[in-house]
Amino acid sequence: MVLELGTLAFLRIAGFANSLFMAYAFRTYQYSLCNLDRICSWNPLPTRVFRKTAWAACSINFGPRTATYPHIDHANLCFGWCAITALGSFNPDLGGHLVLWDLGLAIRFPPGATILIPSALLTHSNVPVCQGEERYSFVQYSSAGLFQWVENSSMSDLDFGSQASVAEKKQCEYECKQRWETGLEMFTRWPEVQEEAKRVAEA
Repeated sequence: MVLELGTLAFLRIAGFANSLFMAYAFRTYQYSLCNLDRICSWNPLPTRVFRKTAWAACSINFGPRTATYPHIDHANLCFGWCAITALGSFNPDLGGHLVLWDLGLAIRFPPGATILIPSALLTHSNVPVCQGEERYSFVQYSSAGLFQWVENSSMSDLDFGSQASVAEKKQCEYECKQRWETGLEMFTRWPEVQEEAKRVAEA
């Protein structure tokens, strides 16, 4: 499977999703990219799934008629973004829709389409495709544990708890309580996206 991920098709899918992430959620993108860079500089042994991507991991749902029940990806970074790409051969008018339950949306999601969602926050699923059709999905994401590892100076919570000073533990507790605010500030608003696009175009 690792060899297949190195094919031009997957490199283009990953690159496109990464570009979307950078364009529409640039603060979270930068945070995710820096976090992954720090992990790789701490230990060069882990190989990036895709070079220059901000996501640490990917999964492929092989189907052949991939469908999911309503769920949240609770192990992912709560304010992080997950890229979902639909693959296969199916009629998107009759099935394969992405359902975002909290928002009351069912989104037409044809083969080849990519969407970014905060998968640890939004309950999501997809509609089954018709008999005889095929649907697969390619998903890119980062586990929350990787960010915690970096926050703990390259240690697990258990190791950090056993080695940290009282002051460090208090600081960690404070930061954990403020995490929701930090995450909220990471989200971009549409005027910010437009302003950033203008800045990049003029650079």
